Amino acid sequence: MQKLLLLGDEAIAQAAIDAGISGIYAYPGTPSTEITEYIQKSKEAAEKNIHRTWAANEKTALETAIGMSYAGKRAMASMKHVGLNVAADPFMNVAITGANGGLVIVVADDPSMHSSQNEQDSRTFGRFSMIPIFEPSNQQEAYDMTRYAFNFSEQYQIPVIVRITTRLAHSRSGVTMAKKQEENKLQMPKNLRQYVLLPAIARKQYNELIEKQVHFEEESENSIYNKFIEGSDKSMGIIASGIAYNYLMENYPDRKCPYPIIKLSQYPIPRKMIKKLYDMCDSIMVMEEGYPIIEELLRGILDDGKTIKGRLDGSLPRAGELDPNSVAKALGFKRYEGNPVPEVVKQRPPALCVGCSHIDSYNALNEAIKKYGEGRVFADIGCYTLGALPPFNAINSCVDMGASITMAKGAANAGLVPAVAVIGDSTFTHSGMTSLLDAIIDKTPITVLILDNSTTGMTGGQDSHGFGRIEDICLGLGVEREHLHIIKPLRKNHEENVALIADELAYDGVSVIIPTRECIQTLNRRMRQKFKAKAE
Repeated sequence: MQKLLLLGDEAIAQAAIDAGISGIYAYPGTPSTEITEYIQKSKEAAEKNIHRTWAANEKTALETAIGMSYAGKRAMASMKHVGLNVAADPFMNVAITGANGGLVIVVADDPSMHSSQNEQDSRTFGRFSMIPIFEPSNQQEAYDMTRYAFNFSEQYQIPVIVRITTRLAHSRSGVTMAKKQEENKLQMPKNLRQYVLLPAIARKQYNELIEKQVHFEEESENSIYNKFIEGSDKSMGIIASGIAYNYLMENYPDRKCPYPIIKLSQYPIPRKMIKKLYDMCDSIMVMEEGYPIIEELLRGILDDGKTIKGRLDGSLPRAGELDPNSVAKALGFKRYEGNPVPEVVKQRPPALCVGCSHIDSYNALNEAIKKYGEGRVFADIGCYTLGALPPFNAINSCVDMGASITMAKGAANAGLVPAVAVIGDSTFTHSGMTSLLDAIIDKTPITVLILDNSTTGMTGGQDSHGFGRIEDICLGLGVEREHLHIIKPLRKNHEENVALIADELAYDGVSVIIPTRECIQTLNRRMRQKFKAKAE
């Protein structure tokens, strides 16, 4: 069998190709981005004509994957945890419609918020929707489990979640490939009313979803991914889920832990297995990445006097990532601290790239709005969020994708005029267009800066749906031509740009300014490729 050195994300992507997917649908979001990028770069995926272009947002991505599943083909939707919030509407409903072709939803959580605005745990969504969850412990399991998840989805006609976290997504290991499967043939659902969620149909299918829970629990009890590992020291039993199992084993070089262990990677939780552990041990330690979901369930199911340790009692940190050191401390081992991080490194904040177009946009905006006072600029998710930091101190919000325009609208409705929204070109086409439409319909006095750097810069320079289309989209939505401007954010144009922004801040209606200059990183990449091609 072929063996490859793969990131966790890449292992999932290769597994999807080998499992016979016909489409991957996603919007870039760290730490999930590399799944789609791997398939986009795959020669095999190109030869098979697997659909692999980016979607406008996570909601459209999942809805399209549902459509492919409807037609009997295998589909994957990939997103980060906050992307699942965007996709929540179709996500909750597809649990009731069920799946035809295998439908796997990969969600990459980001504990410790390395690249995210919150630390939510997507297992909560799985429990909420009552669909099975698979949580691999390592890259090989990520590969094997993804293939298994497609089979499981088709066996039970149910969408499933594969949940990973940052460290697994972005670390590498050798992965052994398995035999490839052919793509499914086109096949309509046997019940052509399956996806019609009129109340009478939805009620029936919701009851069927409830009835399936017994089968899902049986599968978890017998799953090869949920293992009961015997131990001689019954003073404590350990439940370790997902990558937390790896952190546990790293504290035992011979991989021989003296305590009984349940390695948990498939949900719903295997109650019988856990009851067996609870009955034989004096106390229980729960190690899980993210929320104390298993721990809370145990406290409800098995709380009859025995100590249950984990994130809730402080044995493990309540917030942030787990790691081998935090697990070692919980086990009573000496922690390895390593050398202290030098202050010059520790205190270095992220910054906009030298030559970034956003620098000139913020300098112009700051000067134009200065006379109105602070606190009037609402921003969004992207590289330009760094405008909140010195030396710019230019923005006052960053809540979720697309919120800049609607928050500015709400503030203006409250009397904060002028109010400004700053949003990127990719974020605008992800979630900002409907927000702008609201403002146009109400003739709200806001100024919107759409910072167009011709790419999805924050996540690595993926193609933006807004490329070459922003002006036409704004006109189509109803922005008045005389209050729609494209400017070039350069130092030599500073005074001219300040004057234009100042004029639009004074306008009693919706105005849109589009500072347009290519991302310095994609420009450099493009020039390097150009010179390389010339040299060849």
